[in-house]
Amino acid sequence: MIPSIRSTFNSRFSVQRYQQLLSRLDKSYPGTLGFRVAETPVFVSRDLRKRLVEACENIVDQLLHPNFSRSSEEAIPQRFRVPGPEGRSEMICMDFAVCVDDVGRPTPRLIELQGFPTLLFFQAALARAYRQSYDIPAGFDNYFNGYDEERYTRLLQRLLLGGYAPEHVVLLEVNPHAQKTKLDFYLTEKATGIRPVCISEVFRNGSTLYYFRDGKQTPIKRIYNRLIWEDFEVQEKQLPRYADITAPAAVEWVPHPNWFYRISKHTLPSLASPYVPETRFLHECGTLPRDLENYVLKPLHSFAGQGVIVDLRKEDIAAVTDLDRWVLQRKVTYAPIVATPTGTATCELRMIYCWEPGAERPVLVNNLARLSKQKLIGVRYNKDRDWVGAGIGFFEQG
Repeated sequence: MIPSIRSTFNSRFSVQRYQQLLSRLDKSYPGTLGFRVAETPVFVSRDLRKRLVEACENIVDQLLHPNFSRSSEEAIPQRFRVPGPEGRSEMICMDFAVCVDDVGRPTPRLIELQGFPTLLFFQAALARAYRQSYDIPAGFDNYFNGYDEERYTRLLQRLLLGGYAPEHVVLLEVNPHAQKTKLDFYLTEKATGIRPVCISEVFRNGSTLYYFRDGKQTPIKRIYNRLIWEDFEVQEKQLPRYADITAPAAVEWVPHPNWFYRISKHTLPSLASPYVPETRFLHECGTLPRDLENYVLKPLHSFAGQGVIVDLRKEDIAAVTDLDRWVLQRKVTYAPIVATPTGTATCELRMIYCWEPGAERPVLVNNLARLSKQKLIGVRYNKDRDWVGAGIGFFEQG
């Protein structure tokens, strides 16, 4: 997005450097990288950085409104509601498409947001690997608000452990060792001592949850939640058994599972911002827009872009029976803004916030980038393409 830097990067690129990048990521846990990493990071201009931060902070202001808790209550499906103190969402992620405005300037448009973690430790490793493999120009950083890798790691250690010994904290997932994101889980364990644990390995005695660690029955006092209920439902029948975590338990969550729904696509219709495209619940639309081709239809309860209808027709809406579980969002046009040797790519930037206990508001700390040469951004939609996939943004400072 900065032509001179992009041109220099592309001219200095080599397959050997890219292989060095992948080797550095693969070194600690060989064979565990389950998704494509882009050949390039994204270089974000000072102006776009300013707009992104402005958009994020405006959205945070709205999430902090006293009415938000009440208005988001109906977002939580009853079958997935987990009891116990919710606290606050220790992690908040906001996904922005990089578009261009009326005068051709790069500008963000919110696509989705979530009260849920992302690749927190992998992003630190990825930024380091890019720096070691390429010539990243001075004055560009992936971190925000005074954070660097060391301070960022300490922040995550505090948030995830919550003062408990690592053996009493688990990273909860469905079949974590089979997930594409397992490398992030292993990096989490390396940095914190928290082990990835399948929900099928958790059992209870009364209100206490347990798992076996090194052959010893160990009480769980805190759960780093990476479990997505929709994914669990798909795999439920293949699990030998599992603990009912929707029953009351003497355990802390980080973040509490209900935040996955409170801060989600369900939030989009209530957000007022020039950076948020018009979004409405389908059951509240009344008369449908005449220009349906300029909208996308998104299921409320899905993840990783699944179920999104991009080329929308009236027949698609007519086929929907559960209207209250869908949102109609004005389509945004991703700008082909990242020049690569094999054609331009579009870009999405995920801004990562963390919220420490006692802090008045969450703080922006890191980011994730995704490059695409297809209509949809996810890696699964860009198979057999190059210069696409997961990456990170280096933002112009000052």
